[in-house]
Amino acid sequence: MIRSLLVLAAGLGAAAIVAAQAATPPPGGSLAPDSGAFELRTYTAAPGKLEALHARFRNHTNRLFAKHGMKIVGFWVPIDKDKGADNTLVYLLRYPDRAAREKAWEDFRKDPEWIAARDASEASGKLVDKVDSVMLTATDYSPLK
Repeated sequence: MIRSLLVLAAGLGAAAIVAAQAATPPPGGSLAPDSGAFELRTYTAAPGKLEALHARFRNHTNRLFAKHGMKIVGFWVPIDKDKGADNTLVYLLRYPDRAAREKAWEDFRKDPEWIAARDASEASGKLVDKVDSVMLTATDYSPLK
């Protein structure tokens, strides 16, 4: 009888540990279900080309992003000169999932309108020296999901 109680107690203890581990958020916080995929992109413009880069987004790229299912969340530039105010553009895109992101970029890069806009805007040199991209997903406590 005592042996049966010890086995039962050990089993309940193990079940409690497993349940507690399942309820513990992963490092970095809990993920929101079905939050989609976000892409944070940071562009470092070529010297003297930031305004031309803004014009390309304003006049061409934003419309083409929408055409290919890329939802624009927002665009930002640093305020401080030492943080890239003269050459940095940061923006956030949202997709239903990562596969949709891959398809959207593949289609965007092949789009003849994009190719023409890119080539025309770079007639006097490349606009972008560097692109950084980080894929993100929302946490369960994020107001933006």
